[in-house]
Amino acid sequence: MTTASIVLADSLTMSRRNFRRMVRYPSLTLMLVGMPVVFLLLFVYVFGGTLGAGLGGAVDTRTAYVNYLAPGIILFTVAGAVQGTAISVAMDMTEGIIDRFRTMSVPRSAVLTGHVIGSMVQTVFGVVVVTGVALLTGFRPTAGTTEWLAAAGLLVLAAFALIWLSVALGLAAKSVETASNSPMILMLLPFLGSGFVPAGSMPAGLRWFAEYQPFTPVTETLRGLLTGTPVGNNAIMAVAWCVVIASLGYFWAVRLFDRRQPR
Repeated sequence: MTTASIVLADSLTMSRRNFRRMVRYPSLTLMLVGMPVVFLLLFVYVFGGTLGAGLGGAVDTRTAYVNYLAPGIILFTVAGAVQGTAISVAMDMTEGIIDRFRTMSVPRSAVLTGHVIGSMVQTVFGVVVVTGVALLTGFRPTAGTTEWLAAAGLLVLAAFALIWLSVALGLAAKSVETASNSPMILMLLPFLGSGFVPAGSMPAGLRWFAEYQPFTPVTETLRGLLTGTPVGNNAIMAVAWCVVIASLGYFWAVRLFDRRQPR
């Protein structure tokens, strides 16, 4: 077997290990999916009428707001799902299993890639569930097949980038408890962007931050693809941010994995 085929086979083996962990501990997956669903229902049915009125030009303000909110909530689902990745990686690093992997002829990249593949599947599942709930609450996208595929591709790219960053955060954490808190900033950033309200409605300093942080161009691109709003240069910025975050997360994770000794 070639080196590439060995890495691929070992990565799939590690992925199956993570799938079994998800099946054994479904509460984590339910929590990661349930949180964006709760936020979706809260913002649509409690705040939707008032926030939708601020968008202007709509008779049914709640429907207008759910169409505005849904892309942001879908991206929030991706940001929230990666928290489980950091926890799983920290558990491996503190429970001694990595010691056993180091004594075996298992490529180091396969261990980390297994976590990434498992988390990607978990994230895609969460996105599908939340999108379904959004449709039930009144989300009415105007996207065609091409736009849906482009939106799906962008979500996968964003998930890939955030998951690698989360792997690095899990490796950098000193305990599982710390790892559960480290990715919280990723869940906060959608609130400080255009995911829930337009960035233009924010105070000057916060508006500047909202416009230039990575979640805003991704959200605006998703919104444009799914609901037909202008995309502008947001698509280029979204892809650029995803590439930068993925590269940073990958190289940071590999370096930490090589240097850190499990406890």
